[in-house]
Amino acid sequence: MLVHHVELSVLNADFHTCFSKKNFIYDNFAKFFNGDSTMGFDLRSPLSCYIHTSIAKGKTVFTDQEATQALGISHGAFLDAAERLKKKGLLFSPRRGFYLPVPQEFASRKAPPPSYYIDDLMRYEGTPYYVALLKAGEYHGGTHQGVMEFQVISKKRLPVLYVGRSRIKFFYRKELDTLVNGIEERTTYTGYMKLASAALTAFDMLRYPRGCAGLDNIVTVLSDIGLNIKSRQLASLSKQFELPIVQSLGFLLDKLGFEFKTRLLYKAMKKRRILRWTDLNRYEKYIEGGYASSILVRDDKWRVFVRRIPEVD
Repeated sequence: MLVHHVELSVLNADFHTCFSKKNFIYDNFAKFFNGDSTMGFDLRSPLSCYIHTSIAKGKTVFTDQEATQALGISHGAFLDAAERLKKKGLLFSPRRGFYLPVPQEFASRKAPPPSYYIDDLMRYEGTPYYVALLKAGEYHGGTHQGVMEFQVISKKRLPVLYVGRSRIKFFYRKELDTLVNGIEERTTYTGYMKLASAALTAFDMLRYPRGCAGLDNIVTVLSDIGLNIKSRQLASLSKQFELPIVQSLGFLLDKLGFEFKTRLLYKAMKKRRILRWTDLNRYEKYIEGGYASSILVRDDKWRVFVRRIPEVD
């Protein structure tokens, strides 16, 4: 058997004990893969054993470098073993060198949901990040709209990722370090991830409106998460956003009945400089059909004019 030909120096004590079916770790890992040989679970495979041990220790992702060093095998041998597990649907690689074991419960999706691994992935990418926009709104109580993609703002330009049935869309912001006051740590099933607060989510939706499917969607989410916005945090974060965004958000929150959340925001905005009038619908001209040219509403407080009144779903 292959097991007898593996040098003990290659497999540390953890890997040696994992070959025993009486071991508690084996029982858990067998359950993880449904204990079914047709699923490709094979204790004779050093890579399967490495994944087995890692999961038992609570480590749900790994890199090619970590695996090759732990197993003492060449990179080519690792790639061959990983490819076999990928073909069986037991492993997924969203980025070169970064691997996700696929539990049986997510076999139909071909990969775990992004919340399971986004923090590890962004650490692997070496860039600050936070979960944002409509996906963040969902975590803060936005229930009206189904979010079709997992949205992340990062300090590094990254392409869209397709991980199983999930789509991860990245939005770039260079000055991410200035937003730490609005970034929270949210516990997930496998650890934690960085998440925009309700206040930061509100600002971001108006900064990246095309990622939110338009103004109606933004207003709908604001109506859901408005009570969760912290007024002091809203005022503090406003310094990191362009004035037209601050004016538009203040106007919308007022109209949605959250005036008590915008008093400090208004004071912070007035300290910056003389306000120019801004068009609430300025991005809608890029949407098919455009918007009407006539101005329907002028708000003197926030100096916002409206060409089309947004609708809450």
